[in-house]
Amino acid sequence: MKLIIAIVQDKDSNRLSNLFIQENVRATKLSTTGGFLKSGNTTFMIGVEDERVEKILDLIKESSRARKRFMTPPVNIDASMDSSAAYPIEVQVGGATVFVLPIDSFYQF
Repeated sequence: MKLIIAIVQDKDSNRLSNLFIQENVRATKLSTTGGFLKSGNTTFMIGVEDERVEKILDLIKESSRARKRFMTPPVNIDASMDSSAAYPIEVQVGGATVFVLPIDSFYQF
C-alpha cells in the first residue's frame, strides 16, 4: 500500500477531484498555501494499493498544468539596490508536486 500526497494549484483541484470521483479514488482534500508565492493550493492525500499508483499519477498529470505568472519580488530596503528590483519577474507556477510513500500498516475504525 502507498500514500500519495499530491499538491496542485487551486485552479486544477476541481478537475482532479472530478477525475478521482469518476475513477472511484477516495482522497482527502486539504486547503494549503504555498510558501513562495503565498497562493492557494490543494493537497490531496490518497491511500491506494500498489497496482493503482500509476493510474492515479496519470490522472494527476492529466489534470494539472504549469502556468506562467508575473510576481513582484519583495522590496529590500538597501542603499545599494539596483533599479530593476521593483520590476515584476515571470515565474512558473502550477503543475503538481507528488510524493509517493510506502505504508507499513493501515487501520480503519
